[in-house]
Amino acid sequence: MKDNYRMFIVLTAITILSGGLLAALDGVTAPIIQSHRLNELRAAISDVLPPHEFYEEISRDRIDLYVGRNKEGEEPIGIAFRVIGSGFQGKISIMVGVKPDFSELTGIKVLEQGETPGLGTKIVADPSNKTDPLWFPEQFKGLKIRPRITVVKNAKPSKPTEIQAISGATISSKAVVQILNEQIQDAKSAYRNESMPD
Repeated sequence: MKDNYRMFIVLTAITILSGGLLAALDGVTAPIIQSHRLNELRAAISDVLPPHEFYEEISRDRIDLYVGRNKEGEEPIGIAFRVIGSGFQGKISIMVGVKPDFSELTGIKVLEQGETPGLGTKIVADPSNKTDPLWFPEQFKGLKIRPRITVVKNAKPSKPTEIQAISGATISSKAVVQILNEQIQDAKSAYRNESMPD
């Protein structure tokens, strides 16, 4: 009985110490992680918008819009926003840049993904393409949005709304396009409504 009691005391003490240590570590690392994520977000916004002096953040309809401008009071030069959807193996999160009239993409940057290593991960960068590892995301720059973005396999795009799929990762390529097609309209509606009162 005494042995059981001792074991209970020891296990309780270990649990309390472990919990305290984890809480202390979380308190130290959480601000660092948050700062790192904020820096990544800022870098992604800059990557997908045309050259700009500053951007303002507008939240509307649960969408955060980053409106790039060169001078206060001037018309926007681009709008960035984050979209999230399903890929082949998990969620894909993408920072998207568009022209203010939502007619054309100014760039995309994949922020998070869980696609198949060596295949679907080429939506971020293609290490097998030594001359242009960023060929997949780069083809979205200047891509027309309307009527819809489409994917072609084993061929060069022939229309202003087409992108070329990654060989061996067509599903991941199509997932990126589907996420964009589904959510750009939501961002457009949120941007158009941002001047309206809540």
